[in-house]
Amino acid sequence: MSTTRLLRRKPVDTLIAEAGGTGAGHLRRSIGLWQLSAIGIGATVGTGIFFVLTTSVPVAGPAVVMSFVIAAVTAGLTALCYAELASAIPVAGSSYSYAYATMGEAVAFGVGVCLLMEYGVSASAIAVTWGQYLNQFADLAFGLHLPAALTAPPGEGGVLNLPAVVLVALVTVLLIRGIGESAKVNAVMVAIKLAILVLFVAIALTGFQAGNFTPFAPKGWEGVQVAASTIFFSFIGLDAVSTAGEEVREPRRTLPLAILISLTVVTVLYIAVAVAAIGAQPWEKFEGQEAGLAQILQDVTGQSWPALVFAGGAIVSIFSITLVVIYGQTRILFAMGRDGLLPRPFTRVSPRTGTPVWNTVVVGVAVALLAAVFPLRLLADMTSMGTLVAFTAVSLGIIVLRRTRPDLPRGFKVPFYPVTPLLSAGFCVYLVTKLHRDTFIAFAIALALAAVLYFGYSVKHSRLATGRNEEEQAGRS
Repeated sequence: MSTTRLLRRKPVDTLIAEAGGTGAGHLRRSIGLWQLSAIGIGATVGTGIFFVLTTSVPVAGPAVVMSFVIAAVTAGLTALCYAELASAIPVAGSSYSYAYATMGEAVAFGVGVCLLMEYGVSASAIAVTWGQYLNQFADLAFGLHLPAALTAPPGEGGVLNLPAVVLVALVTVLLIRGIGESAKVNAVMVAIKLAILVLFVAIALTGFQAGNFTPFAPKGWEGVQVAASTIFFSFIGLDAVSTAGEEVREPRRTLPLAILISLTVVTVLYIAVAVAAIGAQPWEKFEGQEAGLAQILQDVTGQSWPALVFAGGAIVSIFSITLVVIYGQTRILFAMGRDGLLPRPFTRVSPRTGTPVWNTVVVGVAVALLAAVFPLRLLADMTSMGTLVAFTAVSLGIIVLRRTRPDLPRGFKVPFYPVTPLLSAGFCVYLVTKLHRDTFIAFAIALALAAVLYFGYSVKHSRLATGRNEEEQAGRS
């Protein structure tokens, strides 16, 4: 197989023309700035706070605050790159579509696989914690507690995580009904999420003890770096914003604004919650703590009502996060299917709801299976790996697109080019090197399976290979 076939690029004009279509087989532009910002915030705020403290604080100690700063700086640099690419190529598919336009088909397929890990695996990781807060709420409100066999995966004291499966099923049904309805529901849930996190900070600070920050870095600088790598997956909301590029009104203005708004809100809240949580509880107590933030409120106040309110809000918030990341994965698969790299059913859009129903059901089933049987830490690290690789591709894509299409209209331009995209790529690669060894093994297996799919199916059915356009394919299907 020639290198030319592997590196063939999809013209930017073709990507934009496809996104501009209407009617059957096309997504609807129904999302405004607030709804899109809420998608970014909803996919990010909560992912790294509701449960990642229980895995990152034991690794870094109180210095986990620095881990959040490192992850935020990396995400900030990448957000600037996303803002430019999203405003220049406002289509579904996010960094997969950007890579296809800048670095070629084989690279784009690899990025698409990373995005599937980023979204599908993160949705599973988030869904796992829903049962923890559901248990906390049921215990405080009604004195009920689900059996461990039905709330934990094999190897962690259970048979399957049933609440996670139920959550994914509910989200799948809502997404099938339509993205307009889903975005409105998500906006309400994001408002609830922000309110309960502000409540947590306000109450936790009343029990703040400066002594909890001493020693500040008991595991040294290495612990800070490892925690930053794990935490980074909680910034996938930036990518989630760009997956909606084909369903956004005024995309060249709305996309970059929503990305920057999401990053600002997320960074402030993450650091505030981390500082308040560690100030209220010694870092040694975080390890293995379920529904940790709700428990902190109960310990600080000596009463159950703050924890009850927080656990209830967390149930709603985690629903919101799961909704957005599953939505993001369906749009990645939609874009790959439209390009012929995946089977045609992934692009079938319901004429009634304007959503890819079959695609959404497949994603829902896969995410539910992962959430039911896999442990939380592996899911979190796999998400970080996929996110960091995809973010690296976006950063390098800026440089390629500036050289190949300097004439392309851009609603936003990265400042301090080319330093900013190079720094972004460098930070991402650095964090990748700090992930656990078993994450690299799992990632290698995923890439091997992807290579089998690409060379066995995608390279032969690619629209760039067959020369067929979307309308011709639709007519023959």
